[in-house]
Amino acid sequence: MFYAIIARDVEGSLERRLAARPAHLERLQALKGEGRLLLAGPHPAIDAEDPGPAGFSGSLVVAEFPSLEMARAWADADPYVAAGVYAEVSVKPFKKVLP
Repeated sequence: MFYAIIARDVEGSLERRLAARPAHLERLQALKGEGRLLLAGPHPAIDAEDPGPAGFSGSLVVAEFPSLEMARAWADADPYVAAGVYAEVSVKPFKKVLP
């Protein structure tokens, strides 16, 4: 089943986000390589493709996991969590309908 991992950034965490980004992307590439990643990306803090110093307000990952517990464990092990980028992370079952 797919799960949506919805994270909210700590205010002013852009530098920590940028430092942890390579390790974060490596984990996402592993999911992609396993054919389990549906989509992933950040939420710009402003209405712009590149928010510059405004940074990001959070992230969304939708990926396939065997269970909710495994999706939560994966989310808890994210480098952004360890780096203090995320203030809050929620994990919810996700049913893909379209496209």
